[in-house]
Amino acid sequence: MFDRVRFVLVAPSHPGNIGAAARAMKTMGFRRLAIVNPRLADYRDHPDAVARATGGADVLAASESCSTLAQALVGVSTAFAMTGYDRQFGPPMIDVRSAALQTAQTLNSRGDGDIAFVFGTERDGLLNEDVERCQFCCAIPASAEFSSLNLAQAVQVAAYECQLAFRGGADIQPEQTRFADDEAPASVDALEGLYSHLEQAMVAIGYLDPAEPKRLMARLRRLFNRARPTQTELDVLRGISAAIIESRSERAGRKKVR
Repeated sequence: MFDRVRFVLVAPSHPGNIGAAARAMKTMGFRRLAIVNPRLADYRDHPDAVARATGGADVLAASESCSTLAQALVGVSTAFAMTGYDRQFGPPMIDVRSAALQTAQTLNSRGDGDIAFVFGTERDGLLNEDVERCQFCCAIPASAEFSSLNLAQAVQVAAYECQLAFRGGADIQPEQTRFADDEAPASVDALEGLYSHLEQAMVAIGYLDPAEPKRLMARLRRLFNRARPTQTELDVLRGISAAIIESRSERAGRKKVR
């Protein structure tokens, strides 16, 4: 289970924080670290990163560098956006202990799909568009007077809660979801494909104006994050979208012309 959890840092500004996060992960038994759009491309060899990684230098060296969050989430079935507050069009909010328990339940009951904990920049956290790519918002309960955690501290807390749940130190109940053993929720990258297809379909029928999209796609993301559709359900929706973009008769006519 430990190998199926990813910790994703989006646009971290200081290499030292990446190294400290690697150390925090390794102390809890995790090794999969992904860095999205790092400020310094050679962060793995930066003296501050190496120094703060200490015994986690191997995690730092093996970290994956990604140009986009979508790339970092390929193969992920559930992503938790680590943010201290709810977003207007964001996914449902849960606390970090509940997220860890859900992670343990999911990985115990299903053999495919990874889990990701996604962290934003040190100064501003995650952008709304990054949060909307995730299936849950996840908060670490802290003091109302001062609730700001260092990036590596936040990684440490999330990693600790996960390993506690994995090792049976938390109350893990059998997963209660609508998914059968052979019907898992669709992956994050599959959902991104659906959103792109739906957007094309809505433009085709004049429902979505690309020049003024407003928050329509954000609302749809929130809807599907609540619904957690399966891959089969996504295939149905993409089939409908394809028929909207080009009807069967139009496709048949195009093939005949060829």
